[in-house]
Amino acid sequence: METRHINPETLLQPRGYTHVVTVSAPGKIVFISGQVAVDKDGKLVGPGDLKTQVRQAAANLKLALEAAGATTADIVKTNTYIVNYKQSDYAAMREARAALFPEGANAPASTLVGVTSLAVEGLMVEMEAIAIVR
Repeated sequence: METRHINPETLLQPRGYTHVVTVSAPGKIVFISGQVAVDKDGKLVGPGDLKTQVRQAAANLKLALEAAGATTADIVKTNTYIVNYKQSDYAAMREARAALFPEGANAPASTLVGVTSLAVEGLMVEMEAIAIVR
């Protein structure tokens, strides 16, 4: 299987994500539902603290990937939703993404969206992913 990460010179060069990811050949496609800041027992982690919630959602994302036999290196696309997003929230996301996708690694295609709310009151972030296991 071949995965290509493409950042066309005709687009702004990204930091921490890739504009286009293509996948050729067979492999297992893994779709990870939105992961949020709850522990195994369903308890909210980090009420009112975006940075803590982002870390928990990222940790849950990694656990979901592991259950499918995948790692963060297999992720080709992420979507992240932040409640009442403001520019100052970006630092928390960059820190979490740096832990998921080390500098120099092929970062996945990525979208960050500000939303007014999520499914459960108190949740501040939700992260979902698509991975290809080679």
